[in-house]
Amino acid sequence: VISHPKYQESKRIAIFLSMPDEVQTEEIIKDIFKQGKECFIPRYKPQSNHMDMLKLSSAEDISSLALTSWNILQPSDDDTAREEALAGGGLDLIFMPGLGFDKKGNRLGRGKGYYDTYLERCMKHPCGKPYTIALAFREQICESVPVTENDVPIDEILYEDC
Repeated sequence: VISHPKYQESKRIAIFLSMPDEVQTEEIIKDIFKQGKECFIPRYKPQSNHMDMLKLSSAEDISSLALTSWNILQPSDDDTAREEALAGGGLDLIFMPGLGFDKKGNRLGRGKGYYDTYLERCMKHPCGKPYTIALAFREQICESVPVTENDVPIDEILYEDC
């Protein structure tokens, strides 16, 4: 991941904080800060499909985050000091999680549409849609995954031996 040309050229990167069954992102987050890039993480709004990408100040900043009912670390709702990526300079790259992927760039998420809705908002930002890379295990690559007209295809899927 860290030698990928899109990662190397990106300055503003959004990445998920991995759950135990996902590709682990901790080392990537540390590298983002080591290289002097800006790091943004999701804050999901329950009972909706709204998500913001909020800026982390450091890799250690993760330890200050609240654990949600979904067991995901994220900035709390009353944390208003963090920059939201689309309120500033947009994003260059988004690393995306998922449950399944096909080689046409279709992604099966967890069913709420958070990332698809966020990418729609990115397309309206002056900086446009960021490049999207899904981080996957080889076992998550399928012949095809079900999609709807609201699903936004991802640009690239990285997985072991791809």
